[in-house]
Amino acid sequence: MIDTSTVIDGIHAVHGVHDVHDIGRLVDGETYRHGNPFGLWRWMRENEPVVRHEPGVFPAFWSLTRFDEVKEVLRDAETFSSSSGILLRPLAQGEDPGSNRTLALSDPPRHQLLRGAVAGWFAPRNLRRLSDSLDSAAYSIVRSAVAASRIDFVGDVAAKLPIEVVCSFLGVPDEDRPSLVQWSTDAFCAGTAEDRSIAHLEILDYFGDLVERRRATPGEDLVSVLAGLTHQGEHLPVDEVVLNCDNLLVGGTENVRLAMSGGMLALLEHPEQWALLRDDFDTVVNTAIDEILRWTSSATHIMRRATRDVELGGRLIRRGELVVCWLTSANRDPAHFPDPDVFDVRRGPNRHLALGAGPHYCVGTQLAKLEIRAVLREFFAQVGDAAVDGEPEYLDSIVVNGLRALPLRLTPRRTE
Repeated sequence: MIDTSTVIDGIHAVHGVHDVHDIGRLVDGETYRHGNPFGLWRWMRENEPVVRHEPGVFPAFWSLTRFDEVKEVLRDAETFSSSSGILLRPLAQGEDPGSNRTLALSDPPRHQLLRGAVAGWFAPRNLRRLSDSLDSAAYSIVRSAVAASRIDFVGDVAAKLPIEVVCSFLGVPDEDRPSLVQWSTDAFCAGTAEDRSIAHLEILDYFGDLVERRRATPGEDLVSVLAGLTHQGEHLPVDEVVLNCDNLLVGGTENVRLAMSGGMLALLEHPEQWALLRDDFDTVVNTAIDEILRWTSSATHIMRRATRDVELGGRLIRRGELVVCWLTSANRDPAHFPDPDVFDVRRGPNRHLALGAGPHYCVGTQLAKLEIRAVLREFFAQVGDAAVDGEPEYLDSIVVNGLRALPLRLTPRRTE
């Protein structure tokens, strides 16, 4: 079994990251390019589980690294507000444009309005109808990957199924989907910040046009639902509908892509876990998916703003101060996860926080799990052998945790 904590600490040493007490590393993208700072998070959980960062490039904020405090914040939407932003942003960027306007960045009652509009699309009855199309799409995606032999698992497999599903929900015409796939990939995986920004603007422009078309001619899709949504007797402004479409595209594709990619790498790095899942798939797959979500914790952090003075972990958080919940750290807290640095596809119970908690718990959780299941099932059905075929490349983001690229060599499974 690979001791991940030792590996990651060794990587940091090679790249000159020696001081485990340097909490400023948490907001340095270079830290994440070489793997998450598990050693730093361990030290913070044990010594400074609630600690204040002074302002600099980012505004002042409090870091939370233990499971209990993180869960308390996520569950208490009245004390810890989402409406002014849920991600750390450099001071120079100003306020998040989605503040109090999107599902993720809103408090009651607006949050209930938006959640009510989309929740039905992720209800079990709708997901059951999707099951066959999910399986068919996963079959085709994996079949193409096996035929290619050498692939980037991130772009060639993990990114494809979630964006197809979300585009279907949003009513994106088939002919437009290749562009959305490319823009979505570039928005998070392009080599430069400028390229990522340009791709994101392309997405916003596209949905601006699509919303106008759906208002003129509604269809049976989620864009039409949002475009027709009214609040206090008036339609939501077009830019709010666009931001929510963007939010659904990002939330519905990014986390699944990262979890699926990180999960595949974990399985390949732990061949005994690969064998357990392959040989007893239907029995093990549910716990395996939750372990993949815990292990990858693709949303590195979630931020809230205190609406009143409150004590957390023995520290006084003042009204108006920002609180950053490091989900990846909370999901490695040994107080809740025995042997947290061990990847165990049979782990249970596994009450991780990878998809949040409380009122903002991810509305697409069950869909995300179905997508991961469909791809894993086809991978074991069609692939005889898989091996990492080059150096995995990590994102340099403090927002999302995971792989930019995962080169693999695949051998088809022999049929008797």
